[in-house]
Amino acid sequence: MRIVRLLAAGNPVLATEHADGTFTELEGSLFGKLTDTGRRVTGPPLAPLDPAVVFCIGLNYRRHAEETKAEIPKYPVLFMKSPAAVQHPGQPILLPRALRSDKVDYECELAVIIGRAAKNVSRANALDYVLGYTCANDVSARDWQKEGGGGQWCRGKTFDTFLPLGPAIVTADEIPNPNVLRIATRVNGETLQDWSTDDMIFDVPALIEFLSASTTLPAGAVIITGTPHGVGMARNPQRWLQPGDIAEVEIERIGVLRNPVAEESAV
Repeated sequence: MRIVRLLAAGNPVLATEHADGTFTELEGSLFGKLTDTGRRVTGPPLAPLDPAVVFCIGLNYRRHAEETKAEIPKYPVLFMKSPAAVQHPGQPILLPRALRSDKVDYECELAVIIGRAAKNVSRANALDYVLGYTCANDVSARDWQKEGGGGQWCRGKTFDTFLPLGPAIVTADEIPNPNVLRIATRVNGETLQDWSTDDMIFDVPALIEFLSASTTLPAGAVIITGTPHGVGMARNPQRWLQPGDIAEVEIERIGVLRNPVAEESAV
């Protein structure tokens, strides 16, 4: 099933997307039983969920680690984004101006949505806890990440609008193996990242096993799983997002997450 969230008549509603591009409203809970009512519904797209928590994995593609001249990690590299950083499909990524950044980068990522509470989960049954998958853009202010964050990544990674999600959650039954998907970023139609999730150093089951060890992952937790090579920071010349750009993340079997880029309004 393809699950979307729409702003219909001023209210967020869950819906399922059909092959012809139409939507019908769903009743029930995203983390429980959902029933297709058959009622047609339309409205602007929203991020497909409000995450309970956002776990982020850095340096999780071999080619990306190589392009940044980083050692291959022995364990997953974990950082966090605030759920308040989520942005809707079609809405702008805002370049920070109050705490200014001129080095804002794109990162296409596969997002994993946990469907029920998970703790001390083994690799063998890790995917049983997955509701589904969506596209994410791990937008990153590299100057604050690398130079102004005190050695931590969170400041440069969690400005408002720095986590576009969508356009849909594709349920896990439709993607039995999340580590065989093509993943790409385009800016203004130019392909800048184009690789496969099979390049992950720690695949999705390994990440769930690691993150759930002695730790409860609640229903609604989102795990963004790292980015392939081709980020703007590592290009020559470097490529930073600019006002007026259109950033697109595309993942095979999930779709295209598209966001314009604009400047934050003056405070």
